Amino acid sequence: MTGSATSVCPLCGGSGWKTVEGPERRVTRCDCVTRARAEKLLEQAGIPKRYADREFANFHTEFEAEKKSLSRAKFVAEGFVREYPAEETGLLLVGPAGVGKTHLAVAILKALIEQKGAHCLFCDYRELLKEIQNSYNPSVSTTELEVLRPVFEAEVLLLDELGAVKPTEWVWDTVSLILNTRYNEKRTTIITTNFRDLPPQPPGAGFSDGERARAANREETLGDRIGQRMWSRLHEMCKKVPMEGADFRQRIKSASFA
Repeated sequence: MTGSATSVCPLCGGSGWKTVEGPERRVTRCDCVTRARAEKLLEQAGIPKRYADREFANFHTEFEAEKKSLSRAKFVAEGFVREYPAEETGLLLVGPAGVGKTHLAVAILKALIEQKGAHCLFCDYRELLKEIQNSYNPSVSTTELEVLRPVFEAEVLLLDELGAVKPTEWVWDTVSLILNTRYNEKRTTIITTNFRDLPPQPPGAGFSDGERARAANREETLGDRIGQRMWSRLHEMCKKVPMEGADFRQRIKSASFA
């Protein structure tokens, strides 16, 4: 039975099934069951409270300077939801801080849960690496595999802020393990990053003094942060979605003081 003695669904009377009228009378799962399942999946998805209200409907595309870029990104994201699961390729949302990458990615997760009943998981890249490192502490009962299993097995994984942790051999190995496992299992991955989507840039060897100085001070790329091999693998797994514009949060803050 669904519902309770004090709150019984008027469509199904608590049975979980409703009658559909037509040429042939039949029964189907009631809307109350679908809603209850979606609510459970949303809870299991681990979306932070800060992003709980993020949806396509409140994604900001009204600022003229970046309207074309953000409107296109939203169009691609909505199309991704419509085509899922026929389209297995994930999405790589690339752009500076504050343009709405996480907002749009969370909107995708919520729509997949509500419309497709997909099992989704939100992971902050930095927090995930901290959890894995913490699992090595003998006083902690959680193992590395227990931390990573939901990440490996999620039907759709949102890996937010990829590249945000300073690269080390351990970081590269961990990123490699996550991406390769999901790639081999053909699981869909949505990724956001603030870094430019370029391969690792060459070292300064053979450059002039001026070129070496510029290379040392240049902005790091996504390839620099995750390594050439995983940067290449990422482009097999995901379709790139550029998002351009000013930091929306700073714009709102400035407007509040105007």
